[in-house]
Amino acid sequence: MLDVAYEREVEAALRSKDVAELSSLLADITPKEASRLMARMGLQQRALFYRTLPKEVAAETFDELDPAVQADLVSGLRVPGVAEVFEGMEPDDRAELLDELPASVASRMVANLSEGERELTGIVLGYPEDSIGRRMSPELIILRPTMRVASAIAEIHKHLDDAESIYTLPVVEEDRRLAGVVSLRDLLRADGRAEVSTLMQEPDLAVAHEAAEEAARRCADRKRLALPIVDTEDRLVGLLTVDDALRILEEADSEDQARMGGSEPLRRPYLATPVLEIVKSRVVWLLVLAIGATLTVQVLERFEDTLATMVVLSLFVPLLIGTGGNTGNQAATTVTRALALGDVRPGDVLKIVFREARVGILLGVLLGSLGFLIAGFVYGWDIGTVIGLTLVSICTVAATVGGVMPLIGKKLGIDPAVFANPFITTLVDATGLIIYFLIAKSVLGI
Repeated sequence: MLDVAYEREVEAALRSKDVAELSSLLADITPKEASRLMARMGLQQRALFYRTLPKEVAAETFDELDPAVQADLVSGLRVPGVAEVFEGMEPDDRAELLDELPASVASRMVANLSEGERELTGIVLGYPEDSIGRRMSPELIILRPTMRVASAIAEIHKHLDDAESIYTLPVVEEDRRLAGVVSLRDLLRADGRAEVSTLMQEPDLAVAHEAAEEAARRCADRKRLALPIVDTEDRLVGLLTVDDALRILEEADSEDQARMGGSEPLRRPYLATPVLEIVKSRVVWLLVLAIGATLTVQVLERFEDTLATMVVLSLFVPLLIGTGGNTGNQAATTVTRALALGDVRPGDVLKIVFREARVGILLGVLLGSLGFLIAGFVYGWDIGTVIGLTLVSICTVAATVGGVMPLIGKKLGIDPAVFANPFITTLVDATGLIIYFLIAKSVLGI
């Protein structure tokens, strides 16, 4: 772990462009430490920093960087030695980087690859961008059911430096159809004369065109070190390793969190993202929400006479719409997470409506009772009754709407997180005000 004093020394050397001092500071740095520092730098500082790294550290550091940051180094800065680093990358990591590069730069980088690496990269690039085929590794060790264990172990030794993973090994028939998987542990403790078919197990697998997040979730939930990837005819095409699966899930979680907060996810570390990109990631959502908020304004305008007759009602507007929005967001976040984990499906909509309605009623009774006592004691029991009944109603509606909206998004093929907090807040605000004023007019007779 780098200390603050060291980071400040590196920053000072970068600002003054003191290459000699920077070289001295970076002499013993590790790739992980270097990538962590680069995530905090601007474009020009990052270029100077990378050029100053020791050659062997630079190659490993490049692998540690986010694809968007790698693309900055490749396309914008023409950093020396990147072609060699690109050749040494795993095909799936190389495909991620190519997705971030301008087409002209990407084609030039691919053209400079050796024939074997170009072929492997082409396999990965042949699948849709969000599919697991795009994130799998085509570099794997393949065993046959009729192989002797001793021959299988010899095959593993032969490809130790090439394969992405050796701990879960696919077993395929002559036509490359997946027959099963065998673990390295089982091979090592088996009799060398035994056939691989006697050790192999039924495989968990994913189809190459399947969504990357779904396949990664299966790999993590079933605690597999690797998941075989097959095409539509059950022929083996690659392998998803657990570290890649966890990275996919981390990216998906970051994306969901950003969209629940009303912005698009950043493709770079925060301090490495240009200010204009941060603005672009937020402005569209703010405009959409601002337009949606006009519903609230129209509701207030519609009940303007009610507010004029009983001005005290306006004091509770922020409390009520805030409570409704928070209740809806809680339900939406819970259901969105349950969808991601596979705990619920769009077909469970009636179960979720019933469950969230009960949750909303109970929350409303608790908050409404408190609101009734406090508002009644200060402003009169008729106002307390309005606030109490409104809180019960708003919490019930908000929880139900919040629970259902992610399911609707999933059914429509839209990211459930997009249907979550921002839109729910806007919808519940307007609905909550209508409920509030209707209850007030009924109870107060205005």
